Amino acid sequence: MTQRNDDAVPAASASDPQGDPPLRRTIGLAQMYFYGLGGMLGAGIYGLVGKAAGELGNTVWLAFLVSMVAALLTGLSYASIGSRYPRAAGAAYVTQRAYHRPGLTYVVGLAVMCSALTSVATQSRVVAENLRSLGLFEDIPATVLAVGFLLAMSGIVFRGIRECMWLNVVCTTVEALGLLLVIAVGAQYWGSANLLETPPSADGGETGIGMVLLMQGAVLTFFSFIGFEDTLNIAEEVKNPRRTLPLGIIMAMASATLIYMAVSITAVSVLPWQDLAAAAGPLTAVVEKAAPWFPPVAFLGITVFAVTNTALLNYVTASRLAYGMARQGLLPAPLARVHHVRRTPHIAVLALLVVVIGLSMLGNITQLASATVLLLLLVFTVVNGALLVLKMRPNEPAGGFEVPMFVPALGGAVCLTLLVNRVATGDWKAPLIAGVILLAILALYLTLRPQAKEDNDVPSGLPAE
Repeated sequence: MTQRNDDAVPAASASDPQGDPPLRRTIGLAQMYFYGLGGMLGAGIYGLVGKAAGELGNTVWLAFLVSMVAALLTGLSYASIGSRYPRAAGAAYVTQRAYHRPGLTYVVGLAVMCSALTSVATQSRVVAENLRSLGLFEDIPATVLAVGFLLAMSGIVFRGIRECMWLNVVCTTVEALGLLLVIAVGAQYWGSANLLETPPSADGGETGIGMVLLMQGAVLTFFSFIGFEDTLNIAEEVKNPRRTLPLGIIMAMASATLIYMAVSITAVSVLPWQDLAAAAGPLTAVVEKAAPWFPPVAFLGITVFAVTNTALLNYVTASRLAYGMARQGLLPAPLARVHHVRRTPHIAVLALLVVVIGLSMLGNITQLASATVLLLLLVFTVVNGALLVLKMRPNEPAGGFEVPMFVPALGGAVCLTLLVNRVATGDWKAPLIAGVILLAILALYLTLRPQAKEDNDVPSGLPAE
C-alpha cells in the first residue's frame, strides 16, 4: 500500500486553473473530537438547564438522553457522509450529488451559512458585553469591541487550520472544565432528590413521566446537540477522513450527552427544580450553594471562552462552505481561491468578515439567529434524505463508516417532526423570519442562476486502500 502525503501541494490541474494548493490536512482524531465537542458545548447550557427544569422538573436528565438519541440519528448520517464524501460544504455537496437540483443545493448551502454567520455576529456582541461586565475595556463601546473581536477571529481563521484547532482545544477545555466543576462541587448532593419528579398538572395533580412530556423536553434540549454538523465542512482538512470524521462525531456526541446528563442531575440535586427555573443563572446558583467559596464572576470568564469557541467554529464552517460551494459553481469563483502559504480560503474569509461586521452592527439579532437555527432542521431533513438516495443508488462508493437505511430514514423523520412542532407551537416570529430567509435565498438563486458542476466521481481525499 502506498503511503499518501495529504499535506503535499499538487501541481495545478484542469479543475484548478489558478494553480491553488488544496486545503492543508492537519486534523487528527483528538482535534476532530474537540472540534465536535466544542461545537456542542456552549454557553447556552448554563441557562438551558433552568428552562428545561421549569418544564420537566427533576426529569430534565431524561430529556437530554432522549434528545441525544434523536440527534444521534442525524449525527450518524453526517458521520457516514463525511466518510463517503470528504468535501468542504459537505451538506451542499451530497444534496447536489443525490438530487441534482441546484436550487435545492443553493438553499441548503446558504441556509447553513446564514446560521453560521448570524451565530458569529451574535457571539461577537456577547463577548463584548461580557468583557465589559468583567471590568475590561469599559470605556470602549460594545460595537467597537465586537468589531475588534471579529477582526481577531478572521485573522486566526486566515492564519491556518492548525491555529484554529489549537484555539478550539483551549476553549473547549475551559468550557468542559466549567461544567465538570459544577458536577464536582455538586456530586455530594447526588441521591438527595427524586430524579423522576415532574411538575404538577394544571389542576395540581401529578403528571408523571409521559411520552408527551419527554417529547417536549427533547424538542427543548435537541438544539444543545447542534454543532456536530460543523465537522462535515472541514473534511478536506482531516487526516484519513474515512475513520477520523465518524469517530470524532460519535465520541463528541457521547461525551456531550454524559456531561449534559451529569450536569442536569447535579443541578436538580443541589437546588429544587422550581428554584432552578426561577434563577437568572441556574448553574451559577448551583455553584453558589454547593461551593460558596467559588467566585461567581468566574462563570463570566468561562462564558467568554464558550462564545469565542462558538464564533470560531462557525467562522471556519462558513468560510469552508463558501469555498466548497464556489468549487461547485454555486458561488463566485474567487471564493474558492486558497492562499499559497497559509493554505486557507482567504478570499472567503475576507468576504465573510464584511458580512459578519455588518450583521454585528445591527445590534440584537436574536430572532434572526433563532430563525437560522430553525433552518438547520430543514437542512438535516434534506441531508438525511440525500444519504438514503445515495445508499440506494448503484455504484456509489461506500465509506469507511456505513449505517443501516433506517438511520437516515428515522433521522429525517425526527428532524421533520421537530420542525413541524416548532412551527406549529412556538413563537411565530422565528418561523416567519426563516420563511423570509428562504424566499430571499430562492430569489437570489433565480436572479443569479448559478450552474452547479456535476461531480459523480469518487471524491478525492480518501487514503489509499
